[in-house]
Amino acid sequence: MQASGPESSSGNRDAIEAEAARLLARLNSAPTPQDEADICEWIEADPRHAVAFARAEAAWEAAERLKSAAADITLPPLQAIVSEEQQRRLSRNIMVAAAVAVMLFVVAAIVTVRTFSGVERYQTEIGQMRDIALDDGSTLHLNSDSEAEVRFTDNGRKVRILKGEASFDVAHDPERPFDVEARAALIRAVGTAFNVRMRPSMIELTVTHGTVTVHSGNSVQQRVSAGSGAVIQPRSIALTHLGPKLIDQRTAWREQMVELDGETIEQAAGEFNRYRATPILIGDTRVSSLRIGGRFRTTDSQEFLSALQLSLPIRVVNGEDGSVMLLYRDEVPSEASNGAAN
Repeated sequence: MQASGPESSSGNRDAIEAEAARLLARLNSAPTPQDEADICEWIEADPRHAVAFARAEAAWEAAERLKSAAADITLPPLQAIVSEEQQRRLSRNIMVAAAVAVMLFVVAAIVTVRTFSGVERYQTEIGQMRDIALDDGSTLHLNSDSEAEVRFTDNGRKVRILKGEASFDVAHDPERPFDVEARAALIRAVGTAFNVRMRPSMIELTVTHGTVTVHSGNSVQQRVSAGSGAVIQPRSIALTHLGPKLIDQRTAWREQMVELDGETIEQAAGEFNRYRATPILIGDTRVSSLRIGGRFRTTDSQEFLSALQLSLPIRVVNGEDGSVMLLYRDEVPSEASNGAAN
């Protein structure tokens, strides 16, 4: 059932959907263990299958919400609100809706295929980091306030990042590709190391060793090698070359550090807020565009706040709830006139 080449045309996409429907029929007709294994193998055999699978899951979840809302609606008898001709048209519409419902049931079965195997879920609290040894010898590193699901079968290894940031040291196994799913993106590796950060509007990929392939939506599959990265959006993948300094900055969290190199105070505060239960807030727009550099511990944002006050015209006001407000200080002490912190 392995795909034999690129499937970018609508005809090929239709063929994938048709095959998914056929396999779903098997799954819901007293499948044998071998049937289940074959279905699982098909899903994991090609990134395009997995991408279609993720979309199907989203569609099913939306349909479930609509179904739940519809259950709370009470209507008067049909004869009281429509004419005979309208009833005939409505009947035809109901048949169409029934066909859609059958398709959604098929989608639900796809979701079942995805979850009938054992799934392990890992997460971290704000300020916490974890290194998780996986069954295949790979290691999953979770940054602060992150969550991921891991599912291994005989045919493949799959990790789904639900939120936050994760780094991977993947054990080499050419017979079982290692797939990482983040929103609509699917990143496939065999033996490599890379970092995935979920930002509000895109996925940030950094490859530190080996090569991965990336697929997102209908975009062309891209290869990303060590020393490079990608900005992944639902319908596009933009490759970027990363110097050693930028790679070190992106992966500094593995050493529980925040590394700044001329970022604005707004950007720097955002980085530290990933590790704080109460936020650093900017109370003056003049503060936002000031810049700072330096290397600070994620566990000690006070060190960062002290550097701000010593090197920049910034005043720190502590809130009763533990939050911090950054205000512009009009008078700069003489010892703070030497520039940004380093």
